[in-house]
Amino acid sequence: MVHHARNPRSPYVVDIRELGRRPGSLLPVHRTVRAPQGVGLDVIGVQAGDELTLELRMESVVEGVLVSGTVSGPVVGECSRCLDPIQDVVEVEVVELFAYPDSATSETTDEDEVSRLTGGTIDLEPLVRDGVVLALPVAPLCREDCAGLCVDCGQRWDDLPPEHQHSTIDPRWAALAQYATSTGSDADVPKTKES
Repeated sequence: MVHHARNPRSPYVVDIRELGRRPGSLLPVHRTVRAPQGVGLDVIGVQAGDELTLELRMESVVEGVLVSGTVSGPVVGECSRCLDPIQDVVEVEVVELFAYPDSATSETTDEDEVSRLTGGTIDLEPLVRDGVVLALPVAPLCREDCAGLCVDCGQRWDDLPPEHQHSTIDPRWAALAQYATSTGSDADVPKTKES
């Protein structure tokens, strides 16, 4: 996977020429960057423009540059059970090797197996985006014991009284129920399910 720096002035682009190719050389990267569009899932993610904190280190290794560290920032979304808004913080560990073009790793791996260096810069945006998206829950919850919504009325179970229930008339008795309603008596209409 070749990462081309789209904009050399982007805060995600790191100039690694000062790192050099001597194994063991280190270059710390501490930045606060604005999140691009699309860092998240349909129900939870980092909003475009919110701040992400990058605490990374670039390490020169024989095969390329090893990038490791943490990415953190605020996430917003909605609970997958009750649809209440969620605000949280994501912190994810990232590790990725950017292989030199002439390395054995580059020559022995497929194009999409490992990131490759081109020129003297690394674009961290794909690494940050992938790391954050993979760390987010597919079904976020406002809390682990969230009761969700009543399937019949759509109200939050936490807001309903303990005795809340809905009576369902068996469809085979619907005509009788309609008759009982019109006469003002429903004592003889059988009920089949209570939820």
